[in-house]
Amino acid sequence: MSESNSLAGRHVLLGLSGGIACYKIAELTRLLVKAGATVQVLMTEAAQAFITPVTMQALSNRPVFTSQWDARPDNNMAHINLTREADVMLIAPASADMIAKLAQGRADELMSLTALARPAQRCALLLAPAMNREMWAHPATQRNLAQVEADGAKVLGVGSGDQACGEVGDGRMLEPQQLLEHVVAHFQPKVLVGRKVLITAGPTYEAIDPVRGITNRSSGKMGFAVARAAAEAGAEVTLVAGPVHLPTPLGVRRIDVQSAREMLDAVLPLAASHHAFVATAAVADWRPAQTHEHKIKKNAKAGEAVAPGLELAENPDILATVAALPHPPMCVGFAAESQDLIKHAREKRQRKNVPLIVANVGPATFGQDDNALTLVDARGERELSRADKLTLARELVREIAQRLTTYNA
Repeated sequence: MSESNSLAGRHVLLGLSGGIACYKIAELTRLLVKAGATVQVLMTEAAQAFITPVTMQALSNRPVFTSQWDARPDNNMAHINLTREADVMLIAPASADMIAKLAQGRADELMSLTALARPAQRCALLLAPAMNREMWAHPATQRNLAQVEADGAKVLGVGSGDQACGEVGDGRMLEPQQLLEHVVAHFQPKVLVGRKVLITAGPTYEAIDPVRGITNRSSGKMGFAVARAAAEAGAEVTLVAGPVHLPTPLGVRRIDVQSAREMLDAVLPLAASHHAFVATAAVADWRPAQTHEHKIKKNAKAGEAVAPGLELAENPDILATVAALPHPPMCVGFAAESQDLIKHAREKRQRKNVPLIVANVGPATFGQDDNALTLVDARGERELSRADKLTLARELVREIAQRLTTYNA
């Protein structure tokens, strides 16, 4: 998904405390700058043992601050000046020691001093912990994490897996792309706070035999973009995904399915407890009436094989089924057409009895990173100009949030 200019005009104060994960911050800095942010780097003495200020200055295009006694500012108050121009302060990696300092309100070096001096109402503090699994699990660390969160910081969580020490478990710092997404999400309007959104995405796969099936060209990119945008907007998001190879958006609960019937089985028990249902999935209308246990063989000499007959059965209509519930969520359908886009979208909206259909030309968008959408409702149509799918998803999420304020099932 495109991150181009998603941080344009934003100023990120990026603090590195000691830890081997410092090597990842070179890539994070590059990503932040590429997304349009200006990045001002602070480093503790311990951080400089893992990566040099020269490297961070080259990547950020700004001098790096390493000492509370830095005389470059005219007033000799780097800890004040740096936070007054920052939109957000991100400490990554945030070591166990740094988290302990923040929990205690200590200010004996530049990083903790700066965090304490920032105007908290407009410069949020984000922490990306990184440490050994035993340090992460220690009651003191968990107590400190709870305290910094109570004081207003946002802890971004950790990954799990191989650690530099050779052990395996929780405590790895999140990857640079994940941290970038957290920073981007921080600045998105929280228009869906307190809302639950259920989304389907991708194609379905209807098996003919163990090696063949009926599917379509949907990549799932639009649905995954909508899931990410809804989560950025503060919603609790559940994503029911067909067979696609896309990373799960941060903060999204994912359920993987294959067939249309599996998708319906996943969606139906959840739908009534959600405020909105966004059906972006390209669900197969038909499935083989019979699935063969073993691969269908030719069983004939070359050039003499007869194609087997394939009888089809109609799949359940997931969107219409959810819309027909006694107390349905607000339903948003997608129409991927190859011709007569608006005509078919209007007919689909009426047939399925949903308030909003999002129409697009399927062959022009499947697998692509950009799209053009038309919103079709009872009042008419409104075009969303061609853009990357994440930008369109954010615009759609704002539309959904606005409609939810007046929606009555």
